[in-house]
Amino acid sequence: MTTSLSQRLQAELTGLKDSGLLIHPRVLDQANRARTSVDGQQVVNLASNNYLGFADHPALKEKAEAYLRQWGAGAGAVRTIAGTLRIHEDFEEQLAQFKHTGSALVLQSGFTTNQGVLGTLLKDGDLVVSDELNHASIIDGLRLAKATKKVFKHADMQDLERVLQENDTDGLKLVVTDGVFSMDGDIAHLDRIVTIARRYGAVTYVDDAHGSGVLGEAGRGTVHHFGFDHADDVIQVGTLSKAWGVVGGYAAGHHDLRQLLINRARPYLFSTAQPPAVVGALSAALELVQSDPSFMERLWDNTRFFKAELHTLGFDIMGSQTPITPVLFGETETAFEASRQLFREGIFAVGLGFPTVPRGQARIRNIVTAEHTREDLEKALAAYGKVGKALGTI
Repeated sequence: MTTSLSQRLQAELTGLKDSGLLIHPRVLDQANRARTSVDGQQVVNLASNNYLGFADHPALKEKAEAYLRQWGAGAGAVRTIAGTLRIHEDFEEQLAQFKHTGSALVLQSGFTTNQGVLGTLLKDGDLVVSDELNHASIIDGLRLAKATKKVFKHADMQDLERVLQENDTDGLKLVVTDGVFSMDGDIAHLDRIVTIARRYGAVTYVDDAHGSGVLGEAGRGTVHHFGFDHADDVIQVGTLSKAWGVVGGYAAGHHDLRQLLINRARPYLFSTAQPPAVVGALSAALELVQSDPSFMERLWDNTRFFKAELHTLGFDIMGSQTPITPVLFGETETAFEASRQLFREGIFAVGLGFPTVPRGQARIRNIVTAEHTREDLEKALAAYGKVGKALGTI
């Protein structure tokens, strides 16, 4: 007998509920800032990717409003028909200059950027070698590619070299890695990855969603952090949300990369261009981070303080090297209960369990921002101390 839509929906939702994986997102009642209101409660916000505090920054809102008034509410078409406004190309030139690359192209999101770039570049007979902890958007992008796909153990350079040795090809070879890994907060060994990739004639592809605005001079990212920003055999992709506070994705690299993506990347070809207000806000974000180094300075001062104090309390922060600071609780229900108790203490920090992270490694992922005050972080640390003792974690 045919399954009805209602039966399918109920079965899937019941399965999620029984597994403890059914999500009910909390709702913010105010702008996404270091202190905000969530479900009617004032909280210190440790759940946002708003690294530099740009999501509600006056400079971004001012330029967004100016672009909105001059250029309208929407672009009106896909880029290849009638949706490319002068401001789109101006921003892409600004982004390429910022990233020190031959070209840059903006797409609708970081997720669709991986689908578009990987789907465009990789063909039958090519080889792609991917870190096992790469983001879901990379995994989905690779599903669209006809290339031979291999995985190397997370951050294991010997295993990367083994895979490249055992899988030669006359086609394009691509080594794919996150710049900063979103669950653990560790930084890819890009200095070694690029060296090994070059040894086997491979191109390095870096998803720098959590590295842009965080690492490198003026937030240029992980590639700049390791000194490869002028390299034509390194492709940078990422998001324009997170540190940049808005929305969108980008691909930056070889001067011909942009033109190929314009002609072949399906998310670019079949999606309406970004609204003018978004372009204005993004342009302001790049200007601001380059003119005022205090944003990154505060981000890293806060990060160092928060990590050191969590360590003193006795928490395992899983070797994080960046503002992404996981606190290990082990079992999924323990992490979720810790999140609930923290919320009652006025701290908004979300628990993550299987299948988002491996079994036995459930954690709360905290993200420290430039906007947090020392008072905010001390309040969070006091709450963590209370909750950690109550649950027997410390």
